[in-house]
Amino acid sequence: MKLKLDENLPLGLTTILKNLGHDVDTALEEGLTGALDRKIWEAAQRESRFFVTQDMDFSDLRKFYPGTHAGILVVRLRAPSWKRLVRRMIEIFRTENVNSWSGCFVVATDAKVRVVTPEKS
Repeated sequence: MKLKLDENLPLGLTTILKNLGHDVDTALEEGLTGALDRKIWEAAQRESRFFVTQDMDFSDLRKFYPGTHAGILVVRLRAPSWKRLVRRMIEIFRTENVNSWSGCFVVATDAKVRVVTPEKS
């Protein structure tokens, strides 16, 4: 899966997700650190990359309706330390069928993963 990691995620996730077989790019590698959310989002969409973030500005399902983008995962942990975040991301990418999330709006919490899929016409 082609992923773009937002700047609010640990850089160590890049290597971990690559080792799990994903094509990973980051906002940092692209020189988008500190850029407006819109610029990072546009870069992810231009490259057809599934966007992974903790930024709650991306949590509005109405704005990021499934099927209108390459996909988004918003990670919402109660106490998001780097260690807990990395552990949860590894668990998600090892146990969930993430390759089926293209175009989906996904929210992951400490205990569950909610996937909203594009409507079939």
